[in-house]
Amino acid sequence: MYPLLFELGPLDIYSYGVILGGSYFLALWYALQRARRAGLDGQRIVDLGIVGIISAAVGAKAMLVVVDFERYAADPAQLTALLMAGGVFYGGLLLAVPTCWWYIRRNGLPLWTTCDLFAPGIALAQGVGRMGCLLAGCCFGRPTDAPWGITFSSTLAAANSGTPLGVALHPSQIYESIAVLLILGVLLVGERRWRAFPGRTFWTYVLLYAVARIVLELFRGDPRGMVFDALPTSQFVSALLVPASIVMLVRLGRRGAAAEAPAPRAKGRGR
Repeated sequence: MYPLLFELGPLDIYSYGVILGGSYFLALWYALQRARRAGLDGQRIVDLGIVGIISAAVGAKAMLVVVDFERYAADPAQLTALLMAGGVFYGGLLLAVPTCWWYIRRNGLPLWTTCDLFAPGIALAQGVGRMGCLLAGCCFGRPTDAPWGITFSSTLAAANSGTPLGVALHPSQIYESIAVLLILGVLLVGERRWRAFPGRTFWTYVLLYAVARIVLELFRGDPRGMVFDALPTSQFVSALLVPASIVMLVRLGRRGAAAEAPAPRAKGRGR
């Protein structure tokens, strides 16, 4: 594809960075619109979004080094490729969640309502951001004979991400983009039609994405680390998140139902 968009003198402009930056901006803008409709402080939401974006970017890159440690240990110069290739989404999530939790608590924002505001934006950013992965050649799929297989030819993609050249691969980046955009649609429809309670949109997103990621990992061909020499790291994390999200949906749903229930009326005393 096109890892390098263009050059400005000594400065190289990479497609992944441009699209990723655009996806972050889009998610932040969308969260701000939702926050205004919910009556929350827009500036706090913007600040929280920036904190989340920075921590997610750092966590994603750090997890990429962890799961592909042998490559970077053998050639530390490969660390520069982190600027041009995608990180591991769950690495970003695992760092962004506690960082954002700290910010939310510190600034007195409603925890689950705030998470609900951001969940659709996260899905939207993923859908757009995976197109950056496609252009960069990272997060590539397994070889396939399917007629929709894609073939990479960029030597820069091969050098930065280890992308196989001249081989038809599953377009795993497109698969995930479609999956998360469908999840986005489910979240938005659910907010209108399902019983509302704080945390429902966020944990529904976590559940649906974890299930989708378990399936999507079957089509991935890039090195991304293994747990117990059996499961890819992201698939393992997804397997943990599925039951965790179901538990949280049940707990928060019951709490919401209890809050909505009318208080019992006091019985009058007979005379």
